[in-house]
Amino acid sequence: MRHFEAEMNDLKNRLMDMSGLVQEMIKNAIDGLVNRDSKLFATVFSLEEEVNIQEIVIDDKCLKLIALNQPVGADLRFITSAMKINRDLERMGDEAVNISEGAADLIKYPEIKPLINIPQMSDIVQQMVADSIMAFNTTNVELAKAMLIKDDEVDDLQRKVFSTLKDFMVKSSDFETIQRAVDLIFIARSLERIGDHATNINEDVIFMVHGKDVRHPRTHLFKTE
Repeated sequence: MRHFEAEMNDLKNRLMDMSGLVQEMIKNAIDGLVNRDSKLFATVFSLEEEVNIQEIVIDDKCLKLIALNQPVGADLRFITSAMKINRDLERMGDEAVNISEGAADLIKYPEIKPLINIPQMSDIVQQMVADSIMAFNTTNVELAKAMLIKDDEVDDLQRKVFSTLKDFMVKSSDFETIQRAVDLIFIARSLERIGDHATNINEDVIFMVHGKDVRHPRTHLFKTE
């Protein structure tokens, strides 16, 4: 049993480390865009390789924990949730790469407007990633619920970005300006998707603790037991 507990703790630590890599990727991608520093995009691409390796290692560890220990109840829910969370973290890394690729083209041209909402989105989703893994590792359902509310803030900011840039495109007859606006919309969309993946993690926390699937829809999320 002590060996099983040690392996479960190692799994928690690996997910925490992977979360840290993803947060760093998001930060570097947006910092590269805001500061117009292409070197930061190279860091994102390098970190993606580490995230991909960790995804394989964590999946393998989860499968071995199930095969060798035949866990039930809360332990089984923890491991199966860890596998889903592992996949969500890897996809967040993919979105950070998408942001970097789009931003690498954008910084070749002058800004069409100061970046305000996109950096705000980035700050929120980074915190969501960090707190989501903390909620999972500590089985903190209240923290998970708080992060679900944070996702609404990300959605609101994404809508503001779209609305503002849509106005730019309507008023502009310059193809390059329109293309830059479209690229920024896609970057905001990638950040919104990262928030969605963090939301998936928090829903997994609620499932792990209560054995309740709250994904479709989250109508009774805030009911007390």
